[in-house]
Amino acid sequence: MKRKHSASGDSIETLREEARGCRACHLWKDATQTVFGEGPQHAQVMLVGEQPGDKEDLAGKPFVGPAGQMLDRALKEAGVNRDKVYVTNAVKHFKFVPRGKIRLHQKPNTPEIKACRQWYERELKSIKPDLVVAMGATAAQSVFGRITPINKSRGRLIDLDEGAKALVTVHPSYLLRLPDEDARRREYARFVDDLKIVAAEMKKAVRAA
Repeated sequence: MKRKHSASGDSIETLREEARGCRACHLWKDATQTVFGEGPQHAQVMLVGEQPGDKEDLAGKPFVGPAGQMLDRALKEAGVNRDKVYVTNAVKHFKFVPRGKIRLHQKPNTPEIKACRQWYERELKSIKPDLVVAMGATAAQSVFGRITPINKSRGRLIDLDEGAKALVTVHPSYLLRLPDEDARRREYARFVDDLKIVAAEMKKAVRAA
């Protein structure tokens, strides 16, 4: 992968500050805060998830809850240093329904994904990664701008605009929801295999530099 040197957009810090006051859809009303992406300004890889969960909403950081722990473990096994990648979500506010003291996650709908896509596009323009990893259906819809089946697109590099590539895989929370231990082990191994493609692309970029 070849790094690009075209004019950059706003810095991630500038975007993060601007996103704090985002009112593009109704989700900000019940969420604690905007949860923006984080990672190196010029990361070669950008990981895109669905939306912040309960833990992320409270902490103000992406992927710090159970799914984040699953992601960290898989990245490590695949040989990817999380500190070297930029991690974000397609939707920046937590969508949920209250059940007593528990806040149950709700999947973002298409209007909510579209309302938040401006932030993904601006993050993409600012970082200019070589590879975008869409984790789950919501992320894939944001990255490609349309509903994208995971299984049909999974595990192969897909060309995006301006020379970047995309890789589609499952969201780590999917692995947590699997009730069967064998299925969980099998799907986790597939997830690690997908992330090994990321590790290989990062190594290629280092050699080409």
